[in-house]
Amino acid sequence: MKIAFDGKRFFNNSSGLGNYSRDLVRILATFYPDNQYVLLNKDQSERGREILSLPHVSFKETSKGSLSRQFKMGKDAQNLDADIFHGLSGELPLRWNKKPIKKIVTIHDLIFLRFPNYYSFFDRKIHFWKFKRATEQADLIIAISEQTRKDIIQFLKVPESKIEVVYQGCHQAFKEYIFPDFFEQTKMRFNLPEKFILNVGTIEERKNLLGIVKALKDTDIPLVVVGRKTKYFNRVRRFIDKNNLKNQVLFLENVSMHELAAIYRLADIFVYPSFFEGFGIPVIEALFSGTPVITSNVSCLPEAGGKDSVYINPENVDDIRAKILFLWNNESERKRRARMGLEYVQKFTDENIAKEMMKIYQKV
Repeated sequence: MKIAFDGKRFFNNSSGLGNYSRDLVRILATFYPDNQYVLLNKDQSERGREILSLPHVSFKETSKGSLSRQFKMGKDAQNLDADIFHGLSGELPLRWNKKPIKKIVTIHDLIFLRFPNYYSFFDRKIHFWKFKRATEQADLIIAISEQTRKDIIQFLKVPESKIEVVYQGCHQAFKEYIFPDFFEQTKMRFNLPEKFILNVGTIEERKNLLGIVKALKDTDIPLVVVGRKTKYFNRVRRFIDKNNLKNQVLFLENVSMHELAAIYRLADIFVYPSFFEGFGIPVIEALFSGTPVITSNVSCLPEAGGKDSVYINPENVDDIRAKILFLWNNESERKRRARMGLEYVQKFTDENIAKEMMKIYQKV
């Protein structure tokens, strides 16, 4: 088969949709090298360069123009005689020619419909139109969790038979051996505490970092935070300043993927009290790192965390505090949950995800 991908996120996004795109192409090319994988975009970037060096993975420069992704990319894929076009981020091109090609789209979440207050009116309308149009055009839709599958059925009125669930994995760095010297270098570079809890993710309202910070008030537990800052960071900072938590909360910047993998393993607990997720990749990263997880009992997070993670009500600061203290003060329980979590997360290995995705390609 020849499979063409919308390469915009693959080349342009450093996390999130970019990681999903790069990881998916990497594992497909690794486990199914007999196929051809073509990334379509206006230009390349340094991101994904090592994946493009794999056999049977190539880049194809698409037609230029401000709307070429919408109006020309699909035709470019057809003119390459691709069997399948896969839109990796909820979108498909709007124009096609008469050459046969199957269309698949991955939808990660419909948070803009569940939590419209996080988005502008204009963004909500554009997102809805793009997603609705893509689901109508697609021969098959991939949801990254059961929660997203249910949301697609509810909000976009798509027949259940048209949707398949294929979970996401995470970057290879979280599964590789790390040399002891690198742990020491990372600890020194970021001046990490001997013991700490960790939170990873964009610092935005939906991720609920403020809930963790409030839960840590009147404790001596250090918190390390890795994530891109938004305006919401100012609310978190004001609470930290007002309650004299500056020496307790450490914000890290310019963290490489391999440093992040080391930080996960150095952490005693990973805490992720998000109000809603399409899947929750940081939970998977923590489980692969052998770090016990505290996360929310809502949306898809129990799917990602499995039965041995600790679940909290993200609206309840007292619940977050109690669960953090429970694990923080119980080393044997941390180790037990880390061990069981590592067993559970094997369902999200590269090989399993590649196998599930290839079944879908063959099906269409």
